[in-house]
Parts: sequence; structure tokens; C-alpha cells
Amino acid sequence: MAVRIICINKSEGYHENPHEAVSYYGWENEMTKERGRTDRVTMVKFMKEGGSAYVTDRFEKKVYCQVKKSSRGTEFLQTTSDGRLTNNLLELLECR
Repeated sequence: MAVRIICINKSEGYHENPHEAVSYYGWENEMTKERGRTDRVTMVKFMKEGGSAYVTDRFEKKVYCQVKKSSRGTEFLQTTSDGRLTNNLLELLECR
């Protein structure tokens, strides 16, 4: 199953790595159009169990997420476009 991430929520406070600041991902199931909001740990688990997540860039191109790990061991999602890591997730609006 693939979900399109449509918004994010960031934790309060200072974060050395901006990707760790994402605490929740808002998403839409591409098949059923169901929407939800999932915490970072659960979304990482979803991806590791074979799920797929992406965002659309300004050209409506799908940019897929990968699970990454910070130097402190925190797992998070980051997008990859044309083989290089990008910040498409961080450019999304805050979920309401």
C-alpha cells in the first residue's frame, strides 16, 4: 500500500537534525482516499514492513520516502529524488 504524505507536524523546541523534528505525518491512501495522521515511530514501522510513502513535488512528480537513522539512532523519513536526498517533507505545511 502506498500513501501520499500531505502535511507534517513538528515537535516544539530545538532539534539538531530538522528531520527528527517531524512528530506526525498526515497522509492520504492513494487507493481508498482515506486520510489519517500517524506518529513518526508508527510511520517508520509501516515503511519497514513494506509500506510505501511519497510526497508530490511542485511539478506533481512523486518523490518517495526512505527510512533514515540519525547519529543518535532516531529513525525518520526522508525523501529521495533522482537518487539524492531532498527536503520535500520539510517543505510541507503543518497538519491542522
